[in-house]
Amino acid sequence: MTIPTKTKNTVLFVSVITAFLTAFLGSSVNVALPSIEKEFKIDAVTIAWISTSYLLATASLLLPFGRLSDILGRKKTFVAGLFFYTIFSFLSVFAANEIWLIILRALQGVGSSMIFATSTAIIISVFPFGERGKAMGYSVTAVYLGLSLGPLIGGFLTQALGWRSIFYLNVPFGIFAIILVSLRLKTEWADSKGEKFDLTGSIIYSLALLLLMLGLTNIQTLNAKFAVLLGFFLLLLFVLYERKANYPILNLELFSQNPVFSFSNISALIIYSSTLSVSFLLSLYLQYIKGLDPKQAGFILSIQPIVQASLSSFAGKLSDRIEARIVASFGMLLCSIGLFFLSFINFHTPLYYIFISQTILGIGFAFFSSPNTNAIMNSVDKKFYGVASAMGGTMRLVGQTLGLGFTTMFFSIYLGHNEITPKIYPTFVSIVQHLLIGYALLCFSGIFASLVKGSVNQKSI
Repeated sequence: MTIPTKTKNTVLFVSVITAFLTAFLGSSVNVALPSIEKEFKIDAVTIAWISTSYLLATASLLLPFGRLSDILGRKKTFVAGLFFYTIFSFLSVFAANEIWLIILRALQGVGSSMIFATSTAIIISVFPFGERGKAMGYSVTAVYLGLSLGPLIGGFLTQALGWRSIFYLNVPFGIFAIILVSLRLKTEWADSKGEKFDLTGSIIYSLALLLLMLGLTNIQTLNAKFAVLLGFFLLLLFVLYERKANYPILNLELFSQNPVFSFSNISALIIYSSTLSVSFLLSLYLQYIKGLDPKQAGFILSIQPIVQASLSSFAGKLSDRIEARIVASFGMLLCSIGLFFLSFINFHTPLYYIFISQTILGIGFAFFSSPNTNAIMNSVDKKFYGVASAMGGTMRLVGQTLGLGFTTMFFSIYLGHNEITPKIYPTFVSIVQHLLIGYALLCFSGIFASLVKGSVNQKSI
């Protein structure tokens, strides 16, 4: 069936808006955390939960909502996600204390999980094979623009109008997106309509992922180790249960019989585990070791997402003409090189060296992200689009959690609870160097996973 151009344009436009908003809110809230901490008078652990609650809710519910969207309809799920995201953004403006803000952020995460689980699936549903990479490239570009502009606009809004204005800004755009989808998109996509939803499997999966992510971010504590063990046990239970389920939320044959799907997801897990901590480490390095103020450090850190935003659309189009695994593997190679270059930073490293390394990382990520997503989505039958979209998002979030958890563990072991003072600057720089060379090697290993996954021209399942 030929999809009207008007429908394609509407889907792409809404996808770009929501991709920008979700990325913008995440990066802008991080800038506002000190102001929130000052208003509510809370400690560092509590302030971290304002971001963590959103991440945990989003990651743990992505796959269940992806499967649900295949059954009930991707448009319905997407609109419901927009509604949740918008209403709880609005309510966050009126949060009276940190507990309410953490709860509202978690509920925002519920909305985001519905959006993330369906937006890519809807794009794939309306764009034919040769146009998908280009469309996803625009969506990825919007993500990186949100990440780039979030700290800048968020910092301005926080300083001029207070941190609550960041949440309020999302409301009119969310309402606009809901109206646009409701009025302009008349088609529903539910390729697994009539099948039963696996509630038991969804609960086991969500609890397993939740425990694993909670544990890995605080792995140095005894309770966290227990959470990880329990999470792995539930994950094993989930696999055993899904193998016997009539209508599983995750068809395990997608992994066992579809090398494109399995290795593309492994590649995503590896690259996000390798790269998430870079901005965190560089932010500390630039301010402590190079003596830059937050504004100057923010400018340098914005180089990578700006480069990613400017090239993602081109990389997406390229993956429509050249096999996606080749383009994505080239991107992983560049990311490995960028991380390797950064591992040599020291007290005397010139800023232009960091600028060049950030640029290489940005180019690499642009060439990896949308082509790899293109490979994942093109490798499955349309009845699995929601699940495939959700699994790609889950790999990204779990990878980010693993990277952050490993970095936190390294800091805990070698720095303890000490402040970063001039006395321990040499130790700090050494830790940064070792972490970055480790991440470079990990990212390089992902190239082989990306290359061996095979052709994406034919769906494996």
